[in-house]
Amino acid sequence: MGGNTSKMAAPVVVNAPAKHTATVIFLHGLGDTGHGWASAMAAIGSPHIKFICPTAQVMPVTLNAGFRMPSWFDLKSLDVEGPEDGDGIKKARDGIHQLIEDEIKAGISNERIMLGGFSQGGALALYSTFTYSKTLAGVVGLSCWLPLRNEYPQAAISNTGSPILQCHGDCDPIVPYKFGQITSQIIKKFAGNIEFKTYRGMMHSSCDEEMADIKKFIDKCLPPV
Repeated sequence: MGGNTSKMAAPVVVNAPAKHTATVIFLHGLGDTGHGWASAMAAIGSPHIKFICPTAQVMPVTLNAGFRMPSWFDLKSLDVEGPEDGDGIKKARDGIHQLIEDEIKAGISNERIMLGGFSQGGALALYSTFTYSKTLAGVVGLSCWLPLRNEYPQAAISNTGSPILQCHGDCDPIVPYKFGQITSQIIKKFAGNIEFKTYRGMMHSSCDEEMADIKKFIDKCLPPV
């Protein structure tokens, strides 16, 4: 394969059915693709909102015995004190910031752009939001954690007042509910506008109640103009 192999594949885009005045960039979890969440996002969309669901590049993942799969960065451990792929996280973050910049160049105000994601994608969405220099409409983190949390609060250069919706199932066997709670407590110390919602009996997945809450949050942060 020639060329730049680190380039992301073309994202799955759900265009706004009416005049496009807001954008949500939503990031999938480990081993998934942009298609995995595009239909779920389209189902809760409003006519003025465009959804961009990028697909992570395929790479070997340490946690999964080196098997290659779509991953935003290498996952070395799911231990709360485990080692992290700092360089990979920052490289992935730069790619997400570029997607935001592309939307701004296309005429969408940064304050009308929101990030969101599930699991590893939610982790990257949180990290990308706090390390982006311009104000965003908000961020949605589902069943996730805050990467490189020891860099905070210094790493949070912006968006500490932006609305944050964090959701987690209390029966999650992959990213334990406790990780979600710890993440929420860490974020509250430097970004107070956060709501942490718990879904009883939910495992590492989503549910209708959660999707309805996400829709409410998006519609509140990105109303029609």
